[in-house]
Amino acid sequence: MHSTQPTTLPETSTAPLSATAQVLGLAAWMAICFVAAGVGSGFTASEIGSWYTQINKPTWNPPNWIFPVVWTTLFAMMGISAWLVWRQYPRTKVARALAVFLLQLALNVFWSILFFGLHQVVWAGIEILVLLLAIVATIRFSWPISRPAAWLLVPYALWVSFASYLNWTIVSLNN
Repeated sequence: MHSTQPTTLPETSTAPLSATAQVLGLAAWMAICFVAAGVGSGFTASEIGSWYTQINKPTWNPPNWIFPVVWTTLFAMMGISAWLVWRQYPRTKVARALAVFLLQLALNVFWSILFFGLHQVVWAGIEILVLLLAIVATIRFSWPISRPAAWLLVPYALWVSFASYLNWTIVSLNN
């Protein structure tokens, strides 16, 4: 007598993706990351030459030109990281890792809105600490799925740690 129990794939199994699906997936994750970057930049770019020049900043504040270079690199690394995790779909852990990834991406944009768009440096300082926790959570959830994906987010976590310190230094210099 045959069992009528449906067979389920183990959580670690993955269906191989075609080369076309791989390329489209990478393009989609890069697009998601760079759309987020563009939205954040929309709040930032107009303020760099006006409001940001007028506030007190520490002597160790990086020159303005370094920020787009660093952020472009980090957003590219984020896109590749998300793609490396996405490639392992349909594992349950993949959905969780990508959900946390998208949360940190939204928090990244929200920081730009708070800091540059609304000039709310204290709220931005609180929010960036939440962002940092979300990045660490993304690394943690990505680690068992793809170690290279997790490692690609480490420079991002380090940069946001530095940005947190810079944000809070700006708070102290402007109060």
